[in-house]
Amino acid sequence: SMNIVAEFFLVTFKVLWAFVLAGLKWLVRPQEKSVARQVCVITGAGSGLGRLFAKEFARRGAVLVLWDINSQGNEETAEMVRQIYRELDADVPRDGPTGGVEEVPAFQPKVYTYVCDVGKRESVYLTAEKVRREVGDIDVLINNAGVVSGHHLLECPDELIERTMMVNCHAHFWTTKAFLPKMLELNHGHIVTVASSLGLFSTAGVEDYCASKFGAVGFHESLSHELKAAEKDGIKMTLVCPYLVDTGMFRGCRIRKEIEPFLPPLKPEYCVKQAMRAILTDQPMVCTPRLMYMVNFMKSILPFEAVVCMYRFLGADKCMYPFIAQRKEAMNNNEAKNGI
Repeated sequence: SMNIVAEFFLVTFKVLWAFVLAGLKWLVRPQEKSVARQVCVITGAGSGLGRLFAKEFARRGAVLVLWDINSQGNEETAEMVRQIYRELDADVPRDGPTGGVEEVPAFQPKVYTYVCDVGKRESVYLTAEKVRREVGDIDVLINNAGVVSGHHLLECPDELIERTMMVNCHAHFWTTKAFLPKMLELNHGHIVTVASSLGLFSTAGVEDYCASKFGAVGFHESLSHELKAAEKDGIKMTLVCPYLVDTGMFRGCRIRKEIEPFLPPLKPEYCVKQAMRAILTDQPMVCTPRLMYMVNFMKSILPFEAVVCMYRFLGADKCMYPFIAQRKEAMNNNEAKNGI
């Protein structure tokens, strides 16, 4: 019993020490790690945040492995990455051989593209096998691919609900199962889950999306605990939970107009910059903007009716309705155009 008392005081000290360290990180910015020459797999790299992540990792000299279901978008991202590599190469000073010693050529990072439907596990496993053969072991896995159906629950076709769950949640299981064994063997790697603030708290009308993102967050947190339990401290995990990002995915989504200037949709570049800072400093989680931490905390402690009151005040209760209406209108227009 004496042991447990001593251990309790030790745990209390460690908890307080964790607060001190977290506070220090706010004051003294931690050193960013280098990802030069590291192999980085990004899912959903053909557009949006995935493309921006690819460019950021390319600027830091990483080898990029780009996955997307859309070959054209993926190749466009690859071309942007090659352009960044060329600029990096041009910036390297070229000295002639000194003292008759042959200069060792600088490392040339490469970009690889793969067409993969992450919602289908066979596609994930086959593509991962190709990556192992053609590129080698990977260092960073960014689970970024995401879709949204944009229908109210009772109007949403079952296939679209399944698709949302498969791409936004199940895919994380398949990519992790494909790449984690080697990371465990080497006790080295970094897994990044691009979730959403809608994986921490929800709003009306996007049941499938919220469920898929809550699932991704749960998967990420459980895996983080598993790696800690296995004492695999060389494998880092980062959870990215941004507020609505202005990538066109939720075009039309509106909160109360008086509040909107204080909570505008995030610029994708800003969102990725914040996420990169978190990844490169091995931060376990990043919510953008910081207000999202507060909203998440309030949701945990307030009675449900109080949360509903707050949502109504902010206009967050029906913020998705204009977006869903726009999607519906666009679909109806398409059907009219195609003479359906």
